[in-house]
Amino acid sequence: MIKIITIILLSLTFISCSTQHVPVKANEKAFEGEDTYILFALRAEQIRDYKSAAILFEKLYKKSSKKEYLYRSLEDALKAGEYKNVIARVDTLSQDSLADAKLVRYKIRALIKLPALDRAKKLAVSLAAKTKEADDYLLASDVFIKKKEYNMALKYLDSAYVQNYNEKILDKMAIILYVNLHRKKDTIAYLETHTRINGCSKLICNRLIGIYSHENNIDGLLSTYKRLYNVDKSENVAQKIIQIYAYKRDYIQLMNFLEESGADDDVLLQLYITGKDYDKAYKLADKLYAKTADVKYLGQGAIYEYESHENNISKKRVTDVVKKLEDVVAQTQSPLYENYLGYILIDHNVDVKKGMAYIENVLKKNPDSAYYLDSLAWGYYKLGECKKAEKIFRRIATLEGGDNPEVIKHIDAVKKCLNKSYKTKKVRKQK
Repeated sequence: MIKIITIILLSLTFISCSTQHVPVKANEKAFEGEDTYILFALRAEQIRDYKSAAILFEKLYKKSSKKEYLYRSLEDALKAGEYKNVIARVDTLSQDSLADAKLVRYKIRALIKLPALDRAKKLAVSLAAKTKEADDYLLASDVFIKKKEYNMALKYLDSAYVQNYNEKILDKMAIILYVNLHRKKDTIAYLETHTRINGCSKLICNRLIGIYSHENNIDGLLSTYKRLYNVDKSENVAQKIIQIYAYKRDYIQLMNFLEESGADDDVLLQLYITGKDYDKAYKLADKLYAKTADVKYLGQGAIYEYESHENNISKKRVTDVVKKLEDVVAQTQSPLYENYLGYILIDHNVDVKKGMAYIENVLKKNPDSAYYLDSLAWGYYKLGECKKAEKIFRRIATLEGGDNPEVIKHIDAVKKCLNKSYKTKKVRKQK
């Protein structure tokens, strides 16, 4: 339907055939029916009938003398592939003058498309020399790129870039420098200089990341990802930073990054645990529990709270830790937390028999664990049943983990208990 109406409109004669027009302002109607033509021209563009749109806008221009219609007509003609028509119309209108730079640009674009690159080059260079505008430097660079004259293309791109430090222009320069001219150091220098002065946008950071990755420059990658994280705090970018720090085994800097950014508290918690920084570990675990209500964090927080104060722990803190672990065990029946809870109850004489009950329950599932058997033996020791404890320790000696310093410390205590018991009995017999 639109095409039929367009054809009818194109066949109509305008109300006035006069070629002499009184100048009309852009926002004023030049003739009756102007709005109708505009609507049909826009509809033609919408359905990508650019040839009809170009004709309609050309008629609008002829009737109104409004330059915006002329430019829109030439734009649509380019989209329709009518390059020779565009060149002919511009030549008729401009008479080889460069006065209307916008008009000349359409001709240059048409020449590039034909392609008539030598003609396009000559005209683009002349226009850029006259206007010294960024758009014309860019247009000239496009011609030189098409002709594979990359050094000249770079020269014109640089002239455009220094006018406003447009990052998209810089990105084109980087591609030419790196891919076409193989000037890798210069590429990096251009990009890094831009980031120092103007900051590292997503576009430029990602271009640097691509180059550093290709060059296997780990330090460059890390530095760029960290700058990118300042503008794109996504999980993906954070994980890249974490992976690189881990690859470099630079755990101190990784820890610093995680503390400052809060990018991955789970990784940070593991770093605290690995580094035996139990004070920070339990505080972070408590924070994660408050945030997620995940009982595993409650358990970890309790364990590392205990570990961080083990050498000077108050009765109140022991009571708090025990309560947390009882909550965890009630919900998870985890052997790890049951053993820990049982051991604390035993070691601090809170409730030795109750603690041993937890350990015995764990041993039903893990009968050959040196660590769980150690806790049970320690319970017997605390009850003064050193022979039972010693029997268990003999078994522990044959298992993996039997040489653990904590286990050896307990064995020594049991030996002293047995020796004391033996001496006590000997004294009694002598009496």
